[in-house]
Amino acid sequence: MDRWLAMQTLVRVVETGSFSAAARELGSTQSAVSKQVAALERELGAQLLVRSTRALKLTEPGARYVEQARRLVAEVAEAEAELRAGEQQLQGWLRVAASVAFGRLKLLPLVQSFLAAHPGVKVDLRLDDGFVDLIEQGIDVAVRIGELPDSSLVARRVGTTRRAVLASPAYLARHPAPRVPADLVAHNCLVYSELSTRNVWRFVAGPGADAPVGQVEEVSVGGNLQTNSSEVLRAALLSGQGLGYVPLWLLEPELARGEVVGLLPDWTVQDLPIHAVSPPQRRQSAKVRALVAHLAGAGL
Repeated sequence: MDRWLAMQTLVRVVETGSFSAAARELGSTQSAVSKQVAALERELGAQLLVRSTRALKLTEPGARYVEQARRLVAEVAEAEAELRAGEQQLQGWLRVAASVAFGRLKLLPLVQSFLAAHPGVKVDLRLDDGFVDLIEQGIDVAVRIGELPDSSLVARRVGTTRRAVLASPAYLARHPAPRVPADLVAHNCLVYSELSTRNVWRFVAGPGADAPVGQVEEVSVGGNLQTNSSEVLRAALLSGQGLGYVPLWLLEPELARGEVVGLLPDWTVQDLPIHAVSPPQRRQSAKVRALVAHLAGAGL
């Protein structure tokens, strides 16, 4: 048995989620991939995967082994790429994670331009509005919006998200526009549940507000829709269902065309930082450094 090949195969099985997907990616057969993993388990004397007709799951020893195997596979791939052609000719896979709407609207075009500049690189783009464990899922770079909790992850700020309260003209034709934050309690407010503040919306008085400049007001809002999907929130806003406390990039073209409008212009909403974060063992990766620099240079 070629243990190194079997280790690489196991890593791809775990990261793609199935023997068949790994086989397609590796140009092999499902049977051959399964046999390689089984041979590795026999060699190690431990079961690494629990197999079922519906899914694969790592055993506890398997999770520990795969974490180290991922690191080794990535480091060897980096070393070989740099030896062959130097860091200007990056090679191999990058696993990148982001939220769904941000990934589709803002990140995907930058990934595409990065791939055009580095034809030897392949990107596995994972989009999920929920929390993603970078170590467990083998993610090289995640783009996260908001203040970061203290952690061992390596972070670089790559942009800023501006936010506002938005609504469609159809909604405003049925309801008077709020003049001050307190008016929001009378409106159907659509809540994005992945925000740490959820239904508590925070505002700061600007020069035109009927309050001292810099005064902070927090309003507990309510409505008939709460969602963990930014795409659902976007669709609900456009259909005139209610008001949203949202990042401007979520509806940038629609805002320019007047399909949604900004409200409470005399009150500001705190901007949120955008960070690219990586596990500490990936911070020296040439591919990771190049992608993060590409994102930072784009001015997200």
